[in-house]
Amino acid sequence: MTPAPPAPATSPAHPLQAAFAALREDLARSIIGQPHLVECLLVALLADGHLLVEGAPGLAKTTAIKALAQRIDADFHRVQFTPDLLPADLTGTDIFRPQAGTFEFERGPLFHNIVLADEINRAPAKVQSALLEAMAERQITIGRRTWPLPDLFMVMATQNPIEQEGTFALPEAQLDRFTMHVTIGYPDADAELAILRLAREQARQSMHTPVPVKPMLTPADVFAARDAVLNVHVSPALENYLAQLVLASRDAGRYGPELARWIAWGASPRASIALDRCARARAWLAGRDYALPEDVHAVAHEVLRHRILPSYEAEAEGIRPDRIIDRLLDLVPLP
Repeated sequence: MTPAPPAPATSPAHPLQAAFAALREDLARSIIGQPHLVECLLVALLADGHLLVEGAPGLAKTTAIKALAQRIDADFHRVQFTPDLLPADLTGTDIFRPQAGTFEFERGPLFHNIVLADEINRAPAKVQSALLEAMAERQITIGRRTWPLPDLFMVMATQNPIEQEGTFALPEAQLDRFTMHVTIGYPDADAELAILRLAREQARQSMHTPVPVKPMLTPADVFAARDAVLNVHVSPALENYLAQLVLASRDAGRYGPELARWIAWGASPRASIALDRCARARAWLAGRDYALPEDVHAVAHEVLRHRILPSYEAEAEGIRPDRIIDRLLDLVPLP
């Protein structure tokens, strides 16, 4: 179930809303056929969270996050995760300088603003745990020293659903650190033709002097937008509703034996926090200073998909987390 993107604002309540609307339109022109991915990238950015994207190769995942980094004037680094990757390849390590006879810390890729962890499930647990500390604590510990990460720090990790040979499944505790889990599919026929034309035009431009992408926003603009998102009004009734959605995943028996039989473990309190932040961000992107139930519904699958663990019975029957979330949305009464 892919929620429709919010309608563009007609009279933005905040001056940055128009700037983010323009950013979304510009990204949509570069990332053809993936409007949902573009929307989720902006929601995660405004919610100060991290993103796990699952999709087949060639669906513009790398292009999307790189394009976002260019347009908000942020440092970007891509790390290809492989079975022989070491934690130091992410965090950095102490390098001995013989001239001075001292060790100097050489910073790793995680010290950039926007980090793409490509095929994250191909790296072993030690590497995944190093990324986990960076995502959760916004810091890196090497030996006895701790290094803070940049104020603007966002990780987008990708998974390839096609082949699982030689992969290391992410544990539930680490999945919970991702604010959203986004699944994307192939573009339709019209988008495919538009991709062909765009690729042809880019190939022509690459034969001449490439035109650098000009930033549309700055990190300071992102921080100001995040502050505005936190001030989006969420009524007590809506706040209670999103909390009840999460609580229903833990106590599904209240809503019938079928749902209780499908869920082995419900969502953690991080799900409530993420639902609140993402619903606010979506409402703000739509040009509003208040959230609606439709905002909660639009982000519910991405927030809960990786936090609800189906039971063995559900897996045997082919019941996926998205279907469980659909039932939760049907059964928990609206405010």
